[in-house]
Amino acid sequence: MKRRDFIRTSVLATAGTMMIPHFLKAHETGISNNPNGKILVVIQLSGGNDGLNTVIPYRNDIYYRERPALAIEKEKVLALTDEIALNPALASLRRLYDDGRVRILNNVGYPNPDRSHFRSMDIWQTASNADQYLNTGWLGRYLDSTCDGCEIKPHHMLEIDDTLSLAMKGSKANGLAMLDPQKLYRQTKNGIAGNLAKTIHHSGDDHDQVSYLYKTLADTESSADYLYQKGKAKGSFSDYPDTQLGKSLKTITELIVSGVDTQVYYVSLSGFDTHVGQRNQQDKLLKQYADAVSVFVDDLKKQGQLDRTMIMTFSEFGRRVKQNGSNGTDHGTANNVFLIGGPPRSSIIYNEAPNLVDLDGGDLRYKLDFRDLYSSLLKDWLNADDAGILGKGFSGLRGLV
Repeated sequence: MKRRDFIRTSVLATAGTMMIPHFLKAHETGISNNPNGKILVVIQLSGGNDGLNTVIPYRNDIYYRERPALAIEKEKVLALTDEIALNPALASLRRLYDDGRVRILNNVGYPNPDRSHFRSMDIWQTASNADQYLNTGWLGRYLDSTCDGCEIKPHHMLEIDDTLSLAMKGSKANGLAMLDPQKLYRQTKNGIAGNLAKTIHHSGDDHDQVSYLYKTLADTESSADYLYQKGKAKGSFSDYPDTQLGKSLKTITELIVSGVDTQVYYVSLSGFDTHVGQRNQQDKLLKQYADAVSVFVDDLKKQGQLDRTMIMTFSEFGRRVKQNGSNGTDHGTANNVFLIGGPPRSSIIYNEAPNLVDLDGGDLRYKLDFRDLYSSLLKDWLNADDAGILGKGFSGLRGLV
């Protein structure tokens, strides 16, 4: 088989493969075992979650004036301070807040915001400027930077999905996307992948791309076997919600407890693009999120893993302050971010509530650059070179993690 024929006909040359659906590619160098044992779990709320109906400025009359059909009634909110409350759908998250495990950041964004789902998500996932286009993600670059010359395996960063996010792609190393370790193991043991690997290896073409594809298959099979064998050791102690997020977080718990050497996990919950009939849709999704995360946190706590696990929840942008004519909201800019987990201490609302008077054309003005958040997570939680990974130095957020 000639290299060009293989590249042209193989689905491996694109996002995934019929034989191993959408696995992520592994590279030769990148990361050793986690030096400080800490874990980062990223939860992406896809579609642009409405932050104002998530963390609610319930004492602000402008909020109720601009959202006559959408604003959460004062008597129903879960008050955290005299000014800020949680959506009642987040009752499970409120319990974690009371337990000292939650930090809430308001007005998180970036200069010159983009209201396109795809572009704004790329900006968040690559940590780029609004006018800068990168093909590597901030977590992929973390993987690249952690260990120069060490052996890399795909399972060092895992996305619980069938496709890999840009955030998890580096220039030297990528993570692995999978829904279930057992399913991935069966796929790599069905003989097709092995035969394909042998075909590539014995093709007589020593081109780097062919060698790379061979190593990709070999490393994916190795990681699949590793995750499967480690995952048999222990299971979850808790009953998770029967939702996709619940199942994904249960998988992550089982992997953490099994002792796999994975530093970063990534998972998404979609459906937050609420242009029409927002209240019911968003409330349902927020409840799914909070209920799954609360069981996840409780399970990790029971098994002595919570103190070393940090969960970051973000969305690519917020929504406009004023509701639209369809009882929904349109694409906005700045939003809130949740950090949950780590060692127990008092929960905090890190900064002030959104200013609903000083708007940018009807949108919230950002006060915290999301890359300052990334800087703190990289430097203070993962003990990494934040400036090298982000491309320049950011101040970080003092006392956040």
